[in-house]
Amino acid sequence: MAKEPPDLLQGTLDLLILKSLQHEPMHGFGISVRIRQMSDEVLQVEQGSLYPALYRLEDQGWIKAEWGVSDNNRKAKFYSLTAAGRRQLDAETANWNQVSAAINLVLKGA
Repeated sequence: MAKEPPDLLQGTLDLLILKSLQHEPMHGFGISVRIRQMSDEVLQVEQGSLYPALYRLEDQGWIKAEWGVSDNNRKAKFYSLTAAGRRQLDAETANWNQVSAAINLVLKGA
């Protein structure tokens, strides 16, 4: 029996999107593929979660969107990190590292 993919913690999706855009602009489908690849096929982001998150991040000024042409020659919106988005990625990464270290301490019984 196949295991269900784990649910993403609140706020984790933003971090994953920002991280996936760290090196190059991508369209929405590409972002979801990148997250799946980076997580060794464990994390899958559905369109119903991805696009509202992209719009929210754009509203916050952490990413910007520009129309372009995808690899299959279709018009697509490409998202890229802004300077504020890079700062947010750094802050969220630091926070994630702190929280995950604390959870690991609890799991180890410290």
